[in-house]
Amino acid sequence: MLKIRLQRVGRKNVRTFRIVLTDSKNSTKSGRVHEILGTYDLENDKKEIAADRVKYWISKGAKTSDTVHNFLVDKKIVSGKKINALPRRTPIKKEEPKKEDETAAPAAAAAPVAPAA
Repeated sequence: MLKIRLQRVGRKNVRTFRIVLTDSKNSTKSGRVHEILGTYDLENDKKEIAADRVKYWISKGAKTSDTVHNFLVDKKIVSGKKINALPRRTPIKKEEPKKEDETAAPAAAAAPVAPAA
């Protein structure tokens, strides 16, 4: 499946990305991309994208990553709502203390019940 996603480029501590079309099985660092569709530079706040090519590949069945989808919604290339791209937070599970009442409960049930007079 083809996927439109970000590929990190640039030096250490300089966040610069390419928006690329690649196979979903390829690693983002593999360098095997079908087409470079744009750039996203966070340091200088520059966002460039080839809107016609993105629309073409989406029409051919390419899927977008959550971050790229939100980027396309901002640029009004794709209509729709933004997707929460943050990882889902799992609640912390508390350990249940061992109940001593369970061991006493069968003994209480076995005790004879006085008949009502």
